[in-house]
Amino acid sequence: MIGEPFSGMTLGDIVTDNARRFPDVPAYRQGGRMLTHRDLRERALRMVSAMMAIGVRRQDRVAILGRNSIEFGEVLAATQLSGIILAAINFRLSPTEMLDALRRVTPSIMFCDAEFAPLACDLASQVPGLKQLVSLGDADQPGTESLEEFAARGFPDEPPMIARPEDIACLLFTSGTTGASKCCILGQRELREVALTMNTELRSGSDDRALINMPMFHVGAIAIMGGVHARGGTVVLQKQFDPAEAVRLAAAERVTILHLAPVMLKALLNEIDEDHPLDSVHTVVYAAAPMSMTILRRALSKLPGAGFLNLYGQTEAIVSGLPRELHRVDRRDAADQLRSVGFPFPGVAVRVVDDDGRDMPTGEAGEIVVRSNSLFRGYWDDHAATLATLRNGWCHTGDIGRLDDRGLLYLVDRKKDVIITGGENVYSPEVEDVVSGLPEVLACAVVGAPDERWGEAVCAVVVPRPGQTPTLAAVQECARKKLAGYKVPRRLVIIDELPMLASGKVDKKRLRADLAKGMD
Repeated sequence: MIGEPFSGMTLGDIVTDNARRFPDVPAYRQGGRMLTHRDLRERALRMVSAMMAIGVRRQDRVAILGRNSIEFGEVLAATQLSGIILAAINFRLSPTEMLDALRRVTPSIMFCDAEFAPLACDLASQVPGLKQLVSLGDADQPGTESLEEFAARGFPDEPPMIARPEDIACLLFTSGTTGASKCCILGQRELREVALTMNTELRSGSDDRALINMPMFHVGAIAIMGGVHARGGTVVLQKQFDPAEAVRLAAAERVTILHLAPVMLKALLNEIDEDHPLDSVHTVVYAAAPMSMTILRRALSKLPGAGFLNLYGQTEAIVSGLPRELHRVDRRDAADQLRSVGFPFPGVAVRVVDDDGRDMPTGEAGEIVVRSNSLFRGYWDDHAATLATLRNGWCHTGDIGRLDDRGLLYLVDRKKDVIITGGENVYSPEVEDVVSGLPEVLACAVVGAPDERWGEAVCAVVVPRPGQTPTLAAVQECARKKLAGYKVPRRLVIIDELPMLASGKVDKKRLRADLAKGMD
């Protein structure tokens, strides 16, 4: 492999390279347990030979249903080394949705957390071709085998089945923000490119430790873990996000990199104190939403040694990043700059186009389209959607954005989230910025509600601060001072909590569905 170009290498080469260069550096840490890079490769190779022994071959699928764990990481490494395809199932789906996902990818083996074993057994009986159910914990459920028992059947030798750059690496399901969840095909070559890009952006080395509490079935976690592992770093796993536990863990493990959605960062900042100063953190990565000036100022005071990095992308493509150098609050244009998602990553071309594919003038909104060597390859079982998304080498993101004269990219809205009221387009983030500024409002999402007269009415769905009761009149009074009349919310809905997706984004599809059913 020495001297071979990057385009001819795989994710498995990263696993092997780390085992040779950083054998004693932990690849994963969790709950007092540790797995070094050398042991990760050995465990993964055992798993590969155990899978081969029951007939799994290169480019066959195996599924995994579990929360963040070292065992999840072992299965991930095994597929990266071997060319077996990993289909990661979102544990937040309903049983019906999980069954649909499994039937679409037809796995030979299903790995699952012990807590999901009863459900997995029921699902497995309805999936043709599924040969084995392996529990990532204890195998208390009849019909399952523990991962330890399964791996013990394998050997830590180099298997005859080795991943190739052209292989599919994994199948990841999109968040489904604008419709039914799609199954994205992500390749070995492309995901390795993502890992190297993330490593550069993170400035990560073998002495770095990144806290990962975003779900490992999500592309964001996979990208950041890949970036950390690309140069032999350590991933510290939190089973699921809890702000107090995250702060305690980050302090105890001397974490250097945090990866959070802004809503998670806001909760985490409330837990930082003199006993848990998090002075080891040098990089805070956030995604899924812009950072407000208020949160950034708090974060800079609580984490004075940290640089901030805003990443923009989707399961289909990594796109851009706002670097730490532009996360400053002492500039006149700071607020405007922080609303952007930065510059395209090296090797990524970005255009903003109209419905006919023509480039929009600087500053004007259109659909963001992307071209790079790290794009997804299409949708697993949806040729029509693939053709609609990948056109002439460009990935049509479905996001509305604009480019300024410096080349900074600004997100305006999801194409399908644009509210059309009385023939006028309303971009929800613009309205959300205004409504969120009300002192009575803790959190806000703006969506279109069915309206006989206007087609859609601008509806603000808000979570009030404790003891506060926002009114439609107050919202409208504030909005009229800053927005055109057609952008002013016509409806106000107060709820206890906004529904969220695994990515940290608000589930607007669910909000729209609830409004259509008459949510008040």
